[in-house]
Amino acid sequence: MKKIFLSVATLTVAFAFGQKKEVAAAFKAIEAGDVATTNAQIAQAESAMGDKTYLLEPAVLEQYYYAKGLALLKSGKTAEGASYLGKINDLAKNMIYAGKDSSKNKVYYVGKQAADASGVQGLKEESYTPTLNGKLISSLSPGIEAANKAATDAFNSKNFAVAAPKFQEVYNLLKATGQDNKLYLYYSALSYAQTDKKSEAIDLYNQLIDSGFTGSETNYLAVNMKSGKVDNLNKTSWEWYKKMGDTSDYKEFKKEVTPSKESEFYQFNAELLLDADRAVDAVALIEKGLKKFPTNLPLLELQGRAYLKAGKTEEYVKNLRLQISKTPDDPYKYFNLGVMLSKDPAKMSEAMDAYKKSTDLKPDLSVAWQNMFSLTIGEDGKTVEAYNSARKAGKIEVANKIMDERRVRMVAALPYAEKWYQYSPQDIDAVSTLKGLYFSTKNEVKYIEFKAKEDAMKAGIN
Repeated sequence: MKKIFLSVATLTVAFAFGQKKEVAAAFKAIEAGDVATTNAQIAQAESAMGDKTYLLEPAVLEQYYYAKGLALLKSGKTAEGASYLGKINDLAKNMIYAGKDSSKNKVYYVGKQAADASGVQGLKEESYTPTLNGKLISSLSPGIEAANKAATDAFNSKNFAVAAPKFQEVYNLLKATGQDNKLYLYYSALSYAQTDKKSEAIDLYNQLIDSGFTGSETNYLAVNMKSGKVDNLNKTSWEWYKKMGDTSDYKEFKKEVTPSKESEFYQFNAELLLDADRAVDAVALIEKGLKKFPTNLPLLELQGRAYLKAGKTEEYVKNLRLQISKTPDDPYKYFNLGVMLSKDPAKMSEAMDAYKKSTDLKPDLSVAWQNMFSLTIGEDGKTVEAYNSARKAGKIEVANKIMDERRVRMVAALPYAEKWYQYSPQDIDAVSTLKGLYFSTKNEVKYIEFKAKEDAMKAGIN
């Protein structure tokens, strides 16, 4: 018997022909609303070609994306389905690079990147115009309207857990029709930020930032001559009515451009990252934002918080000084600077100056007076230990010197403690501190007064 040989090229042609039939069958099935048959035919086509969609000519590939995308949508897999349908627009946006590979298979690569990655030489550049966009818009419009209404109603009723994924669904469905309206991603991010799914909000804000989306919109406004109201028209209608002149149903045509929201994306996302204890990521994001918006004070303040949370104390101090240079009348920034500088023994004088400036701006900032008292009195516990050690060792002169220096510090610290108490009279620590100071400085009248205050406050606590 004569042996029959089947070449690889012939076998590949058979596969390609089979896939074309299966894709065509899937397309007919989804048009008829038969999702089960669509999925079965798509599965057969995919089992043969795997991920080699470049073997399908553009018209067949468009049908494949259409059938699979709609089948996924009808199965409730909105994001995945919209992703496949969106690939139809890629066929229009990108050039098709057609030719034959080393096995003589006909190949069709969508976009130059895919063509270059293939390594196939001698490909010809072609264009392709999708034919199913009209069907797609007709199929998806009811779903888009329903999802948008559900998202808006949920958002307005503060049901953000429902609104967030619904706004994403609107975005994905619109993208499938060729409308990449990232405003819906912004609404989704805003909604997720109000739920416990903060990571989804972070991812969406990052996506918006990386895409260069600003959130600025152009509204095309005109006065409706019948109703007298201002209508927000689409660009095409607005231009058409404007060209009609006196025969138009509209007058007083005007464009309005809404402000950019881009800096807000950085601010909101930085807040979310800090709340999620992702300080290092927040630092990187804020530095990127400040390069773009160097005068943005909220971002600058967030940078300080991020540096502090990330343990970058030197950077935090520099940031505080920069904040103070831009907002010199903020007492809390001087106070925070004082706290940071007081950690360095060599910068105690600078720390005191910062605290004094904070109280100049806000005299009732009691915690600043408390910190000035602490800086002036020093580590009193260690002083007492040093005094006791010197006495036990018989070093009376050393002990007396230690005590004399302590009294000097107490006298200097007393006004700060009194200011602390003046603005926080219910703070038992302030009362106890003053009692001790008056005792040590031999002010018996004040000591008795504050001993009585302390006893009364302790009795109230108990």
